[in-house]
Amino acid sequence: MKKIILITLYCFAMQLVAQSKKNPAEGIFMDKVERTDKEWQACLTPAEYQILREKGTERAFTGKYYNHKEVGTYVCAGCDNELFSSNTKYDSGSGWPAFYDALDKSKVNTKMDYSFGMKRIEVTCAKCDSHLGHVFEDGPRPTGLRYCINSLALDFVAKDKK
Repeated sequence: MKKIILITLYCFAMQLVAQSKKNPAEGIFMDKVERTDKEWQACLTPAEYQILREKGTERAFTGKYYNHKEVGTYVCAGCDNELFSSNTKYDSGSGWPAFYDALDKSKVNTKMDYSFGMKRIEVTCAKCDSHLGHVFEDGPRPTGLRYCINSLALDFVAKDKK
């Protein structure tokens, strides 16, 4: 019986070692980006830091991507995680970039936000936990969702530059 347990433990350990040598991009999970506040302040502008790390909101109709029409991918300004496709971007009339779907549900996290006396759903980057904006259930088909995202939380990669 001890032999079977030892063989099982050995096989399990070998499997873990083999998995650790795989390319992380091939797995289900992405590598988390973890930085101290000082490191975030060094790599972000003060305005980006206020949005991404302190959960701020930029004024409506002032962001560089709210009326942006180029074809490509919107990535997290904090870690370059690919978040939204220009194919799902639409004009919601809200003054912020709006998307009816994330590029992949594993790229963003959501959680209830009761700040400022409101009940909303906060959207954060799954890779670096940066605040992106909020998602509302008043969007167009096919999802009925409106991801209302701060321009300062995003960078853009044009399709021809990929």
